[in-house]
Amino acid sequence: MASTRSTIYDIATQAGSSAATVSAVLNGTWEKRRISAETAQKVQQTAIKLKYTINRQASGLRKSRSGLIGMMIPMHDNRFFSSMSQTFERMARERHLYPIVVSTLRDPALEVETAKALISYQIEHLLITGATNPDAVSKVCKVHGVSHLNIDLPGTRAPSVISDNYWGAESLTKELLKKSKAQSNAARNSLHFVGGIASDYATGRRISGFEDAIRTQVGTISSNQIHACGYESQLAEACVANLYVRLGGLPKGLLINSTIALEGVVRFLKTIEPSELSECAFGCYDWDPFATFLSFPLMMVRQNTEGLIGKAFELIDNDDLNTKRVFEIKPALVSVDS
Repeated sequence: MASTRSTIYDIATQAGSSAATVSAVLNGTWEKRRISAETAQKVQQTAIKLKYTINRQASGLRKSRSGLIGMMIPMHDNRFFSSMSQTFERMARERHLYPIVVSTLRDPALEVETAKALISYQIEHLLITGATNPDAVSKVCKVHGVSHLNIDLPGTRAPSVISDNYWGAESLTKELLKKSKAQSNAARNSLHFVGGIASDYATGRRISGFEDAIRTQVGTISSNQIHACGYESQLAEACVANLYVRLGGLPKGLLINSTIALEGVVRFLKTIEPSELSECAFGCYDWDPFATFLSFPLMMVRQNTEGLIGKAFELIDNDDLNTKRVFEIKPALVSVDS
């Protein structure tokens, strides 16, 4: 026999209250309605006893508010996006909103499909995080009247809150230039950028910061110092291996575009003599606490997830989502010593 879901009327009967009182307690407005704490506690205990759950979708249709807020991220198995989703969930719950986080695997078609699915559940807001085509998702949101904004990568149809990738890469490059040692071999006496896709916004801004820092302090930079080989760790591994062979050793410095690329670089570094590592200054645009276990010093850029998500909720709280401005949040440089 199929089980029957409890209703607010069942709770009202057992708690000795009206359905209106039960509704006020469950939606958190009982204090405004001057309902006593004793009554509220009794209703809540009765709801738990009857295993009552709110049908958010139906509730949203009745009240034009569901209490649901969605977030799309490219992937879960990335420390930056994992940190973003955890911070988002915490800040959403602080506002009595119910967070939904979905991975879209850097697939533009899946991004649009996911947005449509979340909208069908009556989400009130959508945070479009690291989307490959944020404007396509924004278009879907606008058609359905769902407030939204972009995080990490900017779009042109909604406000965007992003890391200051240029400043982070420029600052990291300056530190690498300070820490790097001059090489007698001219081919090795330069810094190299590894990882990412040059046409992607974040990587492009990091490359610009890297290039400008070198031009300012060194005077010139060659296109041969930029290796935007993709995001996969095996591509970064192959890239640095080929660079090592071409230069006859490690360059005097490497700026690695992400912790995923860093995994590949470290795999290659394990194949060479440990003494060679001291000849190169290493920097990574991203942060991972496990870097403290590496056998060489590493400068890292730690992105400000609290600042990014905090600014996003500030815009939501102030109902300031009509602007198309780009808000840049500065990251921090972190020195990880071996």
